[in-house]
Formats: sequence, structure tokens, C-alpha cells
Amino acid sequence: MFSGFDFNVIERSWRYLFFDGMEFTLRLTLFAMAGGVVFGTLLAMMRLSSIKPLAWIAGTYVNVLRSVPLVLVIFWFYFLVPYMGAWVVRSDTPIHVGAFASCLLTFTMFEACYYCEIMRAGIQSISRGQVSAGYAIGLNYWQTMGQIVLPQAFRNMVPILLTQTIVLFQDVSLVYVLSITDFVGAASKVAQRDGRLVEMYTFVALIYFISCFALSLLVRKLQARIAVVR
Repeated sequence: MFSGFDFNVIERSWRYLFFDGMEFTLRLTLFAMAGGVVFGTLLAMMRLSSIKPLAWIAGTYVNVLRSVPLVLVIFWFYFLVPYMGAWVVRSDTPIHVGAFASCLLTFTMFEACYYCEIMRAGIQSISRGQVSAGYAIGLNYWQTMGQIVLPQAFRNMVPILLTQTIVLFQDVSLVYVLSITDFVGAASKVAQRDGRLVEMYTFVALIYFISCFALSLLVRKLQARIAVVR
């Protein structure tokens, strides 16, 4: 079955694949995860707010973006961000936005919708009695959330947050449609150059499977440990 495979193409290009392609993928994943968690937490607090306009704005944002395919969001932001930036700075010409910055903004704003729902569930899992106790000792809404509710919600939601981050790691491969050199994009360039599509895409699939399966096992162990602590 593998008699026609040219495994040397992997040996010749692994440095480019990992030091250029995978480096971009991991960097984008980590930064988008951090931004998505922060923005998603703010959205979750807005959705749970008693101020109706805030809750409506956050709910509309989350529902709209979750109803649109990610690949379309990538195209929208990649081509619209330069014009949005020009509108913000009142420039007559589109501003230059690098591929990484554009992708980071896209994934941060898109994944924040999913992190928002995770954090909203985590916040709602905390007893209302603890919230009332925070108000009773003189804390306001933001202090109660920051000092009492969110620390517990984060601990409860860590396994699910990490699972969503694994999904984000897989979704980053969609930047390939913009000809950006992520891991899949780097492999595609090598495959097209050497005419070895089967070898390269099989190798990419294997790397993604090993990475995601290993991370899933770690999440499962972490989930079991948190369950014991509870």
C-alpha cells in the first residue's frame, strides 16, 4: 500500500512545516484562546446582566456569529478589516493589516461566542446564595463577579474551555483558504511543489490526530481530578 509513498518529502520539509507552519498555527491558537476567553467572559456577563440593552446586544452578537460558517467570517474580516480600520482612523485608503493580525481578530471575535456560552453556564452553576452573600457584605456586581463567581466558574469550566481550545486549534487550519502559511498551508505548498499530495496530507492528518487525541486525554484526566476536588 505504501510502496509508492515518498517519505523523503516529509524528511526534507519537516523544518518548514513545524518552524513556519505549526508555529503560526500554535501562536494564533494561543492568542485567540486568550482573547476569546477574555471577550467571551465579558459577553457572558453582559448576557446575564439585568440591564436589558446590554443583554440584548450580547445575545444578538453571539447568536448571529454562531449562525454563520466560520470560513465566511474569515473572508469577511480578512477583506473588511482594512476598510474598518480606515473608517476608525478616518483614512481615505484601506489600512494595511497583516495576515496574523486579521486572523487573530477573526478567531478572537468568533470563538468568543462559544467561550461566552461556556462561561455563562459556569457562572449560572454558582449558587445564587454566594452572589447574595457578596452583595450582603457590600460588594457591587463587578466585585462579586470578579472575586466570588468567576474564580469558581473558571475552575468548573476549565475542561470545557480546553476542549473548545482543541476545536479552535483545528479550526485555525481554515486560514488555508487565504493562502496563509499555517501548518496545512505549508503542507499544501510542499505538496504542490513536489507533487506529493497524498504523503503530505496524510502526514498533516496524522499530526492533527496525535495532537488532538493527546490533548483530549489530558482534558479527561483534568476533568476527573476536578471532579475529585469537588
